[in-house]
Amino acid sequence: MTAIHRRTQLGKTGPGVFPIALGCMGMSGAYGPSDERESIATIHEAIERGVTLLDTADFYANGHNELLIRRALEGQRAKVQLSVKFGAMRGPDGALVGFDGRPAAVKNFVTYSLQRLGVDYIDVYRPARLDPAVPIEDTVGAIAELVKGGYVRNIGLSEVGAETIRRAAKVHPLSDLQIEYALITREPEKAIFPTLAELGMSATLYGVLSRGLLTGAKAEGARQHFPRFSGEAGQRNAAAVARFHAFAAERGMTPAQLAVAWVLAKQPMLVPVVGARTRKQLLDVLGALDKPLSPADVAAVEATLPTDAIAGTRYPEQQMKLLDSER
Repeated sequence: MTAIHRRTQLGKTGPGVFPIALGCMGMSGAYGPSDERESIATIHEAIERGVTLLDTADFYANGHNELLIRRALEGQRAKVQLSVKFGAMRGPDGALVGFDGRPAAVKNFVTYSLQRLGVDYIDVYRPARLDPAVPIEDTVGAIAELVKGGYVRNIGLSEVGAETIRRAAKVHPLSDLQIEYALITREPEKAIFPTLAELGMSATLYGVLSRGLLTGAKAEGARQHFPRFSGEAGQRNAAAVARFHAFAAERGMTPAQLAVAWVLAKQPMLVPVVGARTRKQLLDVLGALDKPLSPADVAAVEATLPTDAIAGTRYPEQQMKLLDSER
């Protein structure tokens, strides 16, 4: 692996991180069964390969994901940066029951995350969504107090639009926005990415594999609820993705490598977050760093799988309505 010493800066104020981040949500059963030993081994392998940024949330499997990361990081905390999302609330059955961005809630959430993770501070702390009942200035202001107290190093946002980003940035410098971005999900290019560039912010890009759609994953676990995987849309998308797979094979790449390489070529200053659950998946994805795409390659990929070839929204309709980034 040739990229171990590369770093991508998370905005003007954030840390320098490895050019690919590891998303840990899938290690807690989000997309079907996962093996804890393999998950921990995958985190260890990622660190050994130079990966520094680990992404999680306090509501992933009701705290299980943070506890898993705690076990994986014993003796290795200094080698990584932790990006933690907060705010989503769950019932005892695991169902999402709302969102809370009030200042008191922010301080409560971080207290429990620090305990579960077994750390003294969080590198990047961010609300997972915008709470429509709480001004973003209040939420970010509460995190700013945590920065002063030494509990948080940097402030990030997630799935919010340009106007909200600007308002939040007036309260405290922001490192990055977490937003979904992939070959078939390119809306952030219109207004969000230009706003980030203007404000000196970066982005951590999740959904780079489109929840496994681009790699041919089965519609199991959470995927069965996403429009792009089901019904007529699912059948149409499978045919389009087959062309993408054929293109990757012609280039001597796996579909995952091609999807990640496209993002790295298209947005070299931003950081894709890839949810590898096994060491095999991790090493496959990291291989993209050694197979960069030329501008001609990028154009060819986009011609093979244009965004209008994919049917369905990235989230179910009700969730789409809640996304500030889609307004």
